[in-house]
Amino acid sequence: MNKVSATVQKTLGRLLTKLPNPVVTRLAGSPIVVDGQTMDPLTQFVYRLFGAAPGHLPTVEEEREQFDVQGSWFGHNPAPGVSVELFSIDGPVGPIPCEMHKPPGLRPASAPALMYFHGGGHTTGSIASHRALCRQLSVDVECAVIAVDYRLAPEHTFPVGINDTLAAYDGVIEQSERLGLNPDKIAVGGDSAGGNIAAVVAQQRKDATHPPCFQALWVPWVDMSAQSRSYELFDLGYVLEKPKMEWYTSMYLNTPEEGLDPLASPLLGDVSGVCPAAVFVAGFDPLRDEGIAYGEKLKAAGVEVDSFVFPGLQHIFVNLAGAFPTARSAYADAVAALRRILLDTSPAPGAPGRVGQRSGKSRSDKR
Repeated sequence: MNKVSATVQKTLGRLLTKLPNPVVTRLAGSPIVVDGQTMDPLTQFVYRLFGAAPGHLPTVEEEREQFDVQGSWFGHNPAPGVSVELFSIDGPVGPIPCEMHKPPGLRPASAPALMYFHGGGHTTGSIASHRALCRQLSVDVECAVIAVDYRLAPEHTFPVGINDTLAAYDGVIEQSERLGLNPDKIAVGGDSAGGNIAAVVAQQRKDATHPPCFQALWVPWVDMSAQSRSYELFDLGYVLEKPKMEWYTSMYLNTPEEGLDPLASPLLGDVSGVCPAAVFVAGFDPLRDEGIAYGEKLKAAGVEVDSFVFPGLQHIFVNLAGAFPTARSAYADAVAALRRILLDTSPAPGAPGRVGQRSGKSRSDKR
């Protein structure tokens, strides 16, 4: 996609999100209803215009370019005053690049932080594709946000990327004083493959001197050993499809048997004693059922967990919060959860963005 075409599409897409609800509903066409869920009309309309043809499998290069170009199309506008520090962590075979966002007014020492791992099927995505999200999270949560540039498949297959992220977590803890961070207030989070990584880090570092204090998992990919029912429900015609997930898996794993390893499938891992969690699941998503199952597994193990299902949304809603009202609602829930842990805040009952589903019940998304 050339730069001019991308700019035109981004501008058009942003304009379409500002149309009145009745207009959007009419342009979206007949409501898409699957498994008792009705797709958000704006989501349906925009992805009808910009989504790829069903079943399309790009090259790795095409997918990476699309991720970086389109990642911020529907994100928040740049928040002013956010500082960015580039640094690196010593990894298994060399430096791991990281990018830290700090909002204005953040205390200079012992600040809370979120380590954010981008999505992209362990094959695509980058610091650039999620920069707008990380920047905005730093402002709204009032914490430092550290994006990690872990190595990707197919050049670097399982468990290379996981080893990078575990080393990155350890390195941030070791450098916490220099970075101005509180090592006991460092959360981990990510979307899709990044949610997979965050869950793995939470499990693998639960017994560390400074374990993660929280895990924020957006549409997490937590089971590479099997396909749940939602793979069949959302086979074709959605932002994320079954063939794309199979493509990602084939790029990442060396053999199908590796899917049984908890480092690949945290749903199969030991979650006893892991840090509190919030799990944010999209209704129209092949990963829906495994995300719900992971929240239930955490709850059964006695872990404090907030599980949210947004039945009208598709997979990548974390990057749409700047323009899609339903995605913005989901984003507000994530901010509230992170603030509660990192800043020790407890919103009053009924407050906007309140996290309250301790029972594990789903939260509906309403425009």
